[in-house]
Amino acid sequence: MSEIAFLPALELARRIRQRELSAVEALQSCLQRLERVDNEINAVVVRDGERALKAAQAADEALARGDTLGPLHGVPMTVKESFNVAGLPTTYGYEEHRHNVAQEDAVTVARLKRAGAVIFGKTNVPVSLADWQSFNPVYGTTRNPWDTSRTPGGSSGGSAAALAAGLSYLELGSDIGASIRNPAHYCGVWGHKPTWGTVPVAGHQLVPRHAVEAYDIAAVGPLARSAFDLSVALDIVSTPLQAQTALGPVPLAWRDRGVPLSRLRVALVTDSAEAPVDASVQSSLQALGDFLRRQGVHVDEAARPVDDAESWAVYIHLLRSATGSREPEAVWADAGRRAAGFDADDTSYPARHFRAIASTHRDWVAMDERRFGLRHRWAAFFERFDLLICPAAPTPAFPHNQVGPRWERMVPVNGQGRPSTDGLYWAGYPGVVGLPATAVPIGLSPEGLPIGAQVVGPAYGDPECLRFARWLEREYRAFVPPPLQSRK
Repeated sequence: MSEIAFLPALELARRIRQRELSAVEALQSCLQRLERVDNEINAVVVRDGERALKAAQAADEALARGDTLGPLHGVPMTVKESFNVAGLPTTYGYEEHRHNVAQEDAVTVARLKRAGAVIFGKTNVPVSLADWQSFNPVYGTTRNPWDTSRTPGGSSGGSAAALAAGLSYLELGSDIGASIRNPAHYCGVWGHKPTWGTVPVAGHQLVPRHAVEAYDIAAVGPLARSAFDLSVALDIVSTPLQAQTALGPVPLAWRDRGVPLSRLRVALVTDSAEAPVDASVQSSLQALGDFLRRQGVHVDEAARPVDDAESWAVYIHLLRSATGSREPEAVWADAGRRAAGFDADDTSYPARHFRAIASTHRDWVAMDERRFGLRHRWAAFFERFDLLICPAAPTPAFPHNQVGPRWERMVPVNGQGRPSTDGLYWAGYPGVVGLPATAVPIGLSPEGLPIGAQVVGPAYGDPECLRFARWLEREYRAFVPPPLQSRK
């Protein structure tokens, strides 16, 4: 049944409901394809075929009774390794947590199951979810289905690779540094980072001391081979919809102004001096802009919501303050010693990295006030524009490079080596202020590698981003399987 491997999740669900195939047959097709394909890709690193088979059988029995479990009835899917699934390990790639078995499902996992999904495995991540490559001592290296010598991205790298290779129909990822958007871009699939605080993160943690309800900047969201699948998956994991506030979650309604697509006002950003973008990515963005103009969309390439340097400085400090807050005391102390070794006016990535980890609460509050200013400028920007389109990353997928600190690993951009951490700039552009962003595939590089863009909307404007993504999928570019995998 390899002909169904690359179907969208909703199309597979329709066929199951129409009894064109059973949930058991769909699951068995996934498991058989795993055996044929995944030894080369190494995307689905935790497998749960026996329990998944029971769930698929239950889905078929329910359908025979005339019951439908939900919009994902019988659809086989995987989730990122960092989400707790009762009875399966959650390691975050740490060797010392190899045998850490979750006792209950993450909230989002439970919601997907209630919607009828059959979860048959978990996908690979980098250690601590802290890389744009997905490798660790527990499960090894995940490879990009388009070119196995290259990274699939991170930290939801296994998620995107599984989708691109036809191993899974839907994925659940997380994103604080483009960890949904970057892998989607590298692997030619869709991904959505929701507005901050709208999807619960409970159960997306390694040990109880990390069990926070909302973690600064971080978001949980779906990846898929179709923007239509993304929309349904977001509805599932975000319902009942709430926003996280200082006083806890409060009820919320999505924002969708319903502007006709032909009357949209779109800003297009293709480059930044803070994180130069390769010509291959810029040309794909320009081609998208040309298409939009032909459709009557107003496209502005001069407008910018915020100052690039200010956005970058605030994001790196708040990002590393957030991730550093989880580190042991010894790591915090070491960061302070390293930070002291940089000149006060040094704005290099490592200087900012260590300063942020070692920063005081007073430092954090000062930076959060600067973020407040960025948030206001973004809000004013979205009074003039409906959406912003920008790069998801500076380059297509780069070759595996796992040695040394990430700021010392060079990635070729327009013939010159740039630190791989440059890519975080585009992660933080909308991320630092919690805005929604949908990663959409828009083309291929001259080397035949996927190129994506991120569609950014106003706070709680996730439906606007996704409506635009669905239109692009219909009218501009649908999913294209990797040539190496489509023949297997």
